[in-house]
Amino acid sequence: MSSAGPVSRQFGPLSAIVVSGDITTQHADAIVNAANNQFWMGGGVAGAIKRVGGDVIEQEAMKQGPVEPGNAVATTAGKLNARWCIHAAVMDQDLVTSAEFITMATAKSLELAESLGADSIAFPALGTGVGAFPVPDAARLMIAATIAHAKIHTRPSQVTYVLFDHAAYQVFALELQRAHDSAK
Repeated sequence: MSSAGPVSRQFGPLSAIVVSGDITTQHADAIVNAANNQFWMGGGVAGAIKRVGGDVIEQEAMKQGPVEPGNAVATTAGKLNARWCIHAAVMDQDLVTSAEFITMATAKSLELAESLGADSIAFPALGTGVGAFPVPDAARLMIAATIAHAKIHTRPSQVTYVLFDHAAYQVFALELQRAHDSAK
């Protein structure tokens, strides 16, 4: 999988897609922010979302924090091409993440998207920036949580993993194919 084009696989009614790009330019009902549990938005994905979407996203999120890592909250999406920004708390203020936090935050983000009525959601690679979690492990955990959600829920019907870096894109694309093959 050397191409950087979208890779899409079906899991029942769910369309899971891996794309190379910038999450702040994605068109989706909800865009996920890889957040800390206080919801201040400094660098990485959070910083980019704040720069493009506006300070209102951080202000609304911080009013809902702090939360336990693994939880998620929703705000408006400011100037982003989305209705909502879902803040997935994948780390505490110590900026350390874990497999448990990434799995829980992915599942909570999907549940929150469903409760909002979102049909589409775009995720970055949670915990792999500031949290320094290994990309292959994050891909496996996030895709598994998405498939588990799709087995019992109908929304969102489209989940897009948006990877800024080509190496991360390749890892997510391979993991999506592996998960699809093992689900057959």
